[in-house]
Amino acid sequence: MRPAEGAAGRPPSRPRGRWRAFTLHAALALLLTALTFTGGLAWLLSRAFRRRPHRWLAFAALYLALSATIWFTAPLLGRQPVPCWGEPLRAKAIYCAMNRTYVVPEMKAVLTDLATAMAKAHPGTLTLMLDGGFPATGLPLLPHLSHDDGEKADLAFWYRGPSGYSPGRTRAPLGYFAFEPGPSQCPPAFPTLRWNLAWLQPLWRDMALDGARLREALRLLQADPRVGKVFLEPHLAQAHGAGSKTRFQGCRAARHDDHLHLQL
Repeated sequence: MRPAEGAAGRPPSRPRGRWRAFTLHAALALLLTALTFTGGLAWLLSRAFRRRPHRWLAFAALYLALSATIWFTAPLLGRQPVPCWGEPLRAKAIYCAMNRTYVVPEMKAVLTDLATAMAKAHPGTLTLMLDGGFPATGLPLLPHLSHDDGEKADLAFWYRGPSGYSPGRTRAPLGYFAFEPGPSQCPPAFPTLRWNLAWLQPLWRDMALDGARLREALRLLQADPRVGKVFLEPHLAQAHGAGSKTRFQGCRAARHDDHLHLQL
């Protein structure tokens, strides 16, 4: 069969297909930027390579190069990365890889002091940060409602396994969404980020919340004048002696019985 012909007897052009491709790549670049900061630019630059295998290799190389550049230049933008290795403070590896571990110098000092004090009170303790912020001011850190100014940070809970305290390990691979059981006052609402994800809970590691370390962290944060607020679910706050800085984040925000949120 011959291709369909236009009014002038010629095969139709393909502007629609090109427009779809442009829209797809633009949307993907926006999504990668929202998730990783440098991924969108790396994706667009990698489109210059025609062959598909080369494109993927170029994307990986560009992403690594841009992320490494940001690591060294972020202090010029007023942000500092939380270390991705070492102790007593460390950022979870996946968030390091996604460029989501940048905070202002004062927040980094708060986290460093907290981790040092935790290791002194409970030797061997590793304080693990989850999401912090991007290396640029004002860019939102999805899916959070805040984390856009480098003055907020999420900390993973401290857990105990069958052999005792497990430094640096979390029940869920991402550190989020492994909810501690307890009563809730929140009615069903829409729209909301308060996901219960009951179907996921049986998949997580068999680990228990380390109450002694959580209580110590809450005590230290309460005593630190640089800390303005701490978000934690009420049932955990009441059970672990939280002070006046510890607040309930509200029923439409994400649950905070899987991690600890603090802000300047």
